[in-house]
Amino acid sequence: MAKFKYSALDKEGRELNGIIDSTSERSARKELASQGLTVSRMTEVAVQSEKKSAAVKKHRKPLVGTGVSSESVTIFSRQLATLLKAGLPLLRSLEVISRQEKNPYFKDIIENLADAVRTGNKFSDGLLQHPKVFDKLYVNMARAGEAGGVLDVVLDRLATFQEKAMKTTNKVKSAMVYPIVILTVAVAIVIILMIFVVPQFQKIFSDMLNGAPMPALTQAIIDISDFIKQNYIATIGIVVAVILVFKLFFKTKIGIRLWDIAGLKLPKFGDLVMKSTVARFTRTFGTLLASGVPILEALNITRGTIKNSIISEALLRVHDRVRDGEPLATPLDQQKIFPTMVTSMVEVGEETGQLSEMLNRIADNYDEEVDNAVGGITSVIEPIMIVFLAVVVGTIVIALFLPIIQIIQKLTGG
Repeated sequence: MAKFKYSALDKEGRELNGIIDSTSERSARKELASQGLTVSRMTEVAVQSEKKSAAVKKHRKPLVGTGVSSESVTIFSRQLATLLKAGLPLLRSLEVISRQEKNPYFKDIIENLADAVRTGNKFSDGLLQHPKVFDKLYVNMARAGEAGGVLDVVLDRLATFQEKAMKTTNKVKSAMVYPIVILTVAVAIVIILMIFVVPQFQKIFSDMLNGAPMPALTQAIIDISDFIKQNYIATIGIVVAVILVFKLFFKTKIGIRLWDIAGLKLPKFGDLVMKSTVARFTRTFGTLLASGVPILEALNITRGTIKNSIISEALLRVHDRVRDGEPLATPLDQQKIFPTMVTSMVEVGEETGQLSEMLNRIADNYDEEVDNAVGGITSVIEPIMIVFLAVVVGTIVIALFLPIIQIIQKLTGG
């Protein structure tokens, strides 16, 4: 097999550049013609070019993708799609975007992508060099776009997918802001009470009770306050240790499984997790299928984007049964992981040959459902957090008032 570098025009008159593997120039031209492309120039890639490409890769500055946000990748996808649709060649488009990029890390990555294309490599091969920035979903969709000569269309779909995914993620994050703020305030108030307020009351009680024992709750609060004041480092160490233990536990297989089960079973939260998972699954899977990625590969890639291990394992079983020849809707329904409406719409999509369109419609519907679920969680969290704050602070206040009641009773002779 030989490599041939070509320039061609698609049915809409747009110029496309790329590399094709074929046994001869004639067969390469024939294969491109079957894809609806009119070849204007074709040259065999010399061995020296491949060596040069390898040399470029060897001396290329290593990059890990640090500091590149998902928003930056989305903007890059949208810009590249727009430039390609405007008729600019891929290499020229990458050079234009590289000059405009302000983030130095991402600028280097884009320049490396341009180097890969300039030396005769595929765009998707360049993406593979940066797995922390461009995930499997991105690389496989780009590869499918190159194979079909519709890279601009695929990049446009990717940008739309990323924009909607970020919107959903931001909605979920916004629901967590309120409880985090309330929890932070509660911790701050407790620390202030324990360090500054409780010791002052302790002095007053010691003088007025004349050695008489204090109520158990009051004594417990005072003991905790004394420990915190006298052992700052130990207190911080205990808090850090507890957090680390929880983190380490929830990284084990048992911990991950318990966390994922709880995520699906908790009231309100389980509903949000399921709806956001359905939205992610259908959006990712539908986008991959629409871009020409084979169904089994699309299932594997989509499964990798699902964070819940219970749902991920179910999708693996679905993949195996589809591989054995079953239609997608049947095992998807039997796994009982997604609502019946979803599996029914998938079945209709398969029967009508419009599975990708149907999946994207499901995703649009569930994006709206995520909005409702977030609103429902917020409405429940607000009173819970207020009650939590009241209980914590109220317990300390009550503990400080119990000795006062005891002193009053002693003075009145009650």
